[in-house]
Amino acid sequence: QVQLVESGGGLVQAGGSLRLSCAASGNVFSINTMAWYRQAPGKQRELVAYITTGGSTNYLDSVKGRFTISRDNARNTGYLQMNSLKPEDTAVYSCKVSGSYNAKPYDCWGQGTQVTVSS
Repeated sequence: QVQLVESGGGLVQAGGSLRLSCAASGNVFSINTMAWYRQAPGKQRELVAYITTGGSTNYLDSVKGRFTISRDNARNTGYLQMNSLKPEDTAVYSCKVSGSYNAKPYDCWGQGTQVTVSS
C-alpha cells in the first residue's frame, strides 16, 4: 500500500536542531494522518506529534514549543523539525501514516531513525 523511508537522524549536542523526514510512496492518496513516535531504551513508545490531512496538529507536552510537525503533500513527505534538543529526546524516532484503502483502514510504519542528543 504505502512505503515510508525516514531520514535525518543523527548525533547532536544539547540545544541543537535536527529535521527528520518521512518520504511516502505507493498509494499516497490514501494517507490521512501522519505521526511521529519515539522509543527510548527501556521505555514505552510514545506519540510525539501528529498532523492530519487538514493540517491540524497535536504534540506531546514535553516537546511543545520545540518541535514542529509538517507535511508537504506535493512531495508526499512529512517532517519533524526538532529544536532546542535535550538529552531526554534521545530515542529511535519512527514515522507512521494512517489511512484507508479500499474501505480498509491501515497503519504503515517507517524503519525508524536514531536521534542521540549529547549533554
